[in-house]
Amino acid sequence: MAHSLPLKLLSNTVVGPHRLSHRVVHAPMTRLRADRDDSPSQMMQRYYEQRASNGGLLIVESTHPSLESRGYLGAPGIYTDAHRDAWKPIVEAVHAKGGVVFLQLGHDGRQSHSDLSGGKPPIAPSVVPFETNAFTHHGWVPASPHRAVERDELPALIESYRQSAQRALDAGFDGVELHNANGYLLDTFLQDGTNKRDDDYGGSLENRVRFPLQVLDALVSVWGADRVGVRVSPSGQWGSISDSNPQATFEYFARRLNEYGLAYLHVIEPRIKGTDEIEPDRPPVAAAFLRPFFDGPIIAAGGFDRGGAEAILQSGAADLVAFGRHFSANPDLPERLRHDWPLTPYVREAFWGGTEQDYNDFPEYCTEKRGR
Repeated sequence: MAHSLPLKLLSNTVVGPHRLSHRVVHAPMTRLRADRDDSPSQMMQRYYEQRASNGGLLIVESTHPSLESRGYLGAPGIYTDAHRDAWKPIVEAVHAKGGVVFLQLGHDGRQSHSDLSGGKPPIAPSVVPFETNAFTHHGWVPASPHRAVERDELPALIESYRQSAQRALDAGFDGVELHNANGYLLDTFLQDGTNKRDDDYGGSLENRVRFPLQVLDALVSVWGADRVGVRVSPSGQWGSISDSNPQATFEYFARRLNEYGLAYLHVIEPRIKGTDEIEPDRPPVAAAFLRPFFDGPIIAAGGFDRGGAEAILQSGAADLVAFGRHFSANPDLPERLRHDWPLTPYVREAFWGGTEQDYNDFPEYCTEKRGR
């Protein structure tokens, strides 16, 4: 049996008002196993209950604040009271194991299809043609042509986030995370490869961060800043997102976020090129780049193993590390990392939809395997 090591990864820390007993974070992962009405399913409850740990932070997968914000059939929503009520037993199950649970809120923007929004075209800050797929009743299909959202539509979008944040609070969550990454709606406002607007929501950095910050203000109005996190992907390529000067854009955005006193900034490293693509030999650099501009906790995500996670924590570039793929197949991941027990390989084919198989049927590292 391997002996425990004094890893910083397994040391105490604080996120907002929440005291954590370790720095291993469950990353938000879209798994497409919600019920037909977008309510979280019973199999999802089992999944999150299995991965909750005493004093650990678990971030729930991207959840839609409105019907029109959907880009993937099977992803959960929180735009009705029925959704809110269906989340309650999941939150209670995580809390019963001593865990802290945040809900990620995200609008999929132009990465969608009209079949998912009652025939309406997807929206974006501007029309910039690109190619991607959405997941509908017909499976994976090319995304529908999108349209530029009108300025007078933005208040309703902001309100949908606020109402969803309130439902998350009423469901008992410990906080919310704003999904401002991966080429979804807020990210397309932020980056100039997708934002070609000539009004006060486009052009300058100040204008391009306006809508994301207005949405953030709505979440903060419900939760308070110290129970709200923000996720960004400074080098992301998913959804054909791009920026002419990402260093300037994300430095400015991080500085503006730093004014809030947020729970954390969640940073996706550049070796993650898309939700299924990873370059494991590429070094993490995004968290280190943003560290001078953000004073609060930084969560680094993207292709980390035990050694890499410990290294980025020791460097000071990050304060916590989020794991996705490894958590998918190792419900007891914090303990496996603590004792350096072997990890069960993840099953890529089960990432995007399916049954309980290769989802919530992975065993913990049982006593027999410990060699006692």
